[in-house]
Amino acid sequence: MGATPAVTQRHDPSSPAGKSRGARSLLTVASVAVALAAADTYVVVLALTDMMAGAGLGIESLQKGTPIISGFLLGYIAVLPLIGRLADLMSRRTILLACLAIFVVGSLVTGIAVELPVMIGGRFLQGLGGGGLVPATLAIVADLWPPGRRGMPLGIVGAVQELGSVLGPLLGAAILLVSDWRGIFWVNAALGLVFFVAVWLIRPDGLDGQLDGGTDEATGHQMGSGRHTDEDRQVRAGRPGTRSRVVTVLAWLVGIVGVVAASLALIAPEALTTSVAYGEPFVPFGESTSRVWTPIGALAMAALLLLLVLTASRWLPMLLAADVLGALLIAIALGSLVLTFSSADPAKEVLGPWGLWLLPVGALSVLAFAVRQRTADSPLIARGVVHGKVLPALVVSLLVGTAIVAVVVDVPLLARLTEGTTETEAAFVLIQFLVAVPVGAVLGGFLLRRLGPGLVAAPGLALTAAALWGMSGWTRGALDEPGMSTTLLAVAGFGIGLAIAPVNDAALADSTHETHGTVSSLVVVARMVGMVVGLALLTAVGLRRFQQAVNELADPTDSDALLDAAVVQVQTVFGGAAIATLAAALIAVALGWHRVRHTTHS
Repeated sequence: MGATPAVTQRHDPSSPAGKSRGARSLLTVASVAVALAAADTYVVVLALTDMMAGAGLGIESLQKGTPIISGFLLGYIAVLPLIGRLADLMSRRTILLACLAIFVVGSLVTGIAVELPVMIGGRFLQGLGGGGLVPATLAIVADLWPPGRRGMPLGIVGAVQELGSVLGPLLGAAILLVSDWRGIFWVNAALGLVFFVAVWLIRPDGLDGQLDGGTDEATGHQMGSGRHTDEDRQVRAGRPGTRSRVVTVLAWLVGIVGVVAASLALIAPEALTTSVAYGEPFVPFGESTSRVWTPIGALAMAALLLLLVLTASRWLPMLLAADVLGALLIAIALGSLVLTFSSADPAKEVLGPWGLWLLPVGALSVLAFAVRQRTADSPLIARGVVHGKVLPALVVSLLVGTAIVAVVVDVPLLARLTEGTTETEAAFVLIQFLVAVPVGAVLGGFLLRRLGPGLVAAPGLALTAAALWGMSGWTRGALDEPGMSTTLLAVAGFGIGLAIAPVNDAALADSTHETHGTVSSLVVVARMVGMVVGLALLTAVGLRRFQQAVNELADPTDSDALLDAAVVQVQTVFGGAAIATLAAALIAVALGWHRVRHTTHS
């Protein structure tokens, strides 16, 4: 160990290098990619029935298609802590490239799929890649802009993310006008590939120390830089020397075989499957009808496993340094939450069909993760990361998630309670809220130039709480009065938008360069957990009030009276969301009244 340890060099993001065109270009591409990933959460809403038909299932099996959406959410949420940690140990740019590659592969798999499990697997990969883009992009903002100057870029990232949510259903509808549902995923793959190439080509000068992560806590070496000493390579490879050329060539050959075999298995070209000479590898094993459970599919899986073994020395040390065991435990816990609540019909139930089994598993995983955090030498979430303004930022993010999902789910539900309103018309009512969110996000980022995060976020959330309280008084047909309903929806969205940049800014200001990725991922996770769990809790109270209203009906068969009782549930959800948002406004005060000051180092 005679080499001198590499020294982590930090750049002042306010310097000319920090303001370089390449740096801004990289952030622009990453932000638009985040918008694309956000759009994919809702892009399948209008195409879900067609996707089910593509998997050989009819409308009567629509409930089985729920995992097409929840699979994306599972990938999006469950691995965020691990990706955030990896973004602190290696190049943020490398993380962007890896996530974009996974997103493209997931899009292609989904677009090819003719079986529900394959379709769900493709959506999971899409969520995995799309979710990982968020913490890496927020960490890049923290790297390129110092405290006190991050407001506007953070606001823009938040705005494009919310804009993606707005455009998701519209993008899906536009593609369906000229193509079938598979066209949605071909477009996703094409755009993802364009972004991948753009990130690959953009190499900001003088920002290696900024964009390449921090210092490995265990070794003291700079991680992720494109320039390494021999000792750095030993740390990253897990063994001395360079990789054998033979192993490298073999890995490439195995990878190519795996890709070709997997593509043939999923596409199953008719010219081959019906051929007497070449059709045998496509014949399913036993009684199966799956294209995957075939000789050609088995070859693809074997090639993938062999590729993992051959390349383990490149990725396994980094995963171990990131505490992959802790990441697995928290992924199980978050996955249990997602699958429990996202698979439930919010109009009828709180827990999904597997909730009673998954929740105990999730609870045990949380306990095991807590033990792991206390005993691991380098835990997933480094000790001392959640301190200062990071904690109130996480709580505010969680409560904001509850407010968002209440509006996103129950506004269309209320619209559907009006006779003659279609699903598409109900979705367009929601756009009045969604469009206001990015507007507020940009303004919130701008205000951070002069005001403290608490002074921006707290009033914005108070506005949202007031709007939600007004919405809790809506009756059936209230959305037919465009003046008042549009105003309340716009105010609610605008207030939430105002809080997006301040929450991220406060959390990043109280974290170091080496933990920007972790903190960014935690903020996103808190918000997503708030959306999943908050909806379930509010729905539980709403369903109870709905049942009470039904029990008090003089004529339980009166359809109009039943619809009015259903409105009680919606009113309850809006009221609960108003209380949650008011609590968020009060807690947001702790984000700070004074403007975050510029410092050379973060």
